[in-house]
Amino acid sequence: MSGNGVKKVAEVAAKATKSIDWDGMAKALVSDEARKEFANLRRAFDEVNSQLQTKFSQEPEPIDWEYYRKGIGSRLVDMYKEAYESIEIPKYVDTVTPEYKPKFDALLVELKEAEKQSLKESARLEKEIAEVQEMKKKISTMTADEYFENHPELKQKFDDEIRNDNWGY
Repeated sequence: MSGNGVKKVAEVAAKATKSIDWDGMAKALVSDEARKEFANLRRAFDEVNSQLQTKFSQEPEPIDWEYYRKGIGSRLVDMYKEAYESIEIPKYVDTVTPEYKPKFDALLVELKEAEKQSLKESARLEKEIAEVQEMKKKISTMTADEYFENHPELKQKFDDEIRNDNWGY
């Protein structure tokens, strides 16, 4: 990769790092396994990004051809210099990002929707847990009429069974 191409990749990586909401994604994880895998992903991303920012973003040291001419001789050094300067490093053409960016963006949209659904379901379950805990406190002193006030569908079911002379055996 040429120096400019590498610098551009490093710049893109730096921008990507700033736009990733690692904390927001971490909050969406519910299992220890997912948290472990997420930590591995973040560590790998940080390592690659660090290499892009340091190792690959620097220009190579220029070769001191005169130093080698003094020790080896002009003819051999000139031959190496000519060969070195004739090397053309192909520029990196990113064919992967255009292919996978729409898929990744679609997954992000799907993730946001799943997060919304998860939060709704979590709120519903929290409410249900609170109701069950409240009922647990009252169950020892609750009458059947009080229970059926909160569960009219069960009252209807029992009334239908009694009306149809279905006593469960």
